[in-house]
Amino acid sequence: MSSTIERIKLSKKGKDQLVKLKRITKIENWNVLCRWAFCRSLAEVHKPAPYPVPADSNLEMSWQTFGGDLADILFLLLKYRCVQDGFDTDPETLNEQFRLHLHRGIGYLVGNPNLTKLEDLLELEIKH
Repeated sequence: MSSTIERIKLSKKGKDQLVKLKRITKIENWNVLCRWAFCRSLAEVHKPAPYPVPADSNLEMSWQTFGGDLADILFLLLKYRCVQDGFDTDPETLNEQFRLHLHRGIGYLVGNPNLTKLEDLLELEIKH
C-alpha cells in the first residue's frame, strides 16, 4: 500500500520542539521521534484541534523516511483514525489530519515534565 502523503514538512515550532526532544532522549533521527509523537497523538481519545500548521521550517522528510518499515501500518492507522473521527479519507484530509496528529504528539512529548531521558519516554509509552 502506498501513502497519499509524499512529503512531510514540519513547522518551525515543531522542529524546535524536536530539537529539545533529541537533546533529552539522545534519539538521533527526526523520523524516529516523529513516529513516537504521531503514535502518542493517535492514542488520545479526542480529535486534535483543527488549526493551520505552517510548513515553515527546513525539516522535511518523505513518508517512507518517516515510516520506515512501518510506513504502511502507520498510514493504515491514520486512515482508521480518520474514519473513527468521522472524517473522509481523501488525500487532503489524510494529510491535514496527519499534520495535526504529528504536531499534537510532538507537543505532548515535549510538554511532559517527567520526560528527562530516553527511559522516561519508554516508560511513558508503556503506561499509556
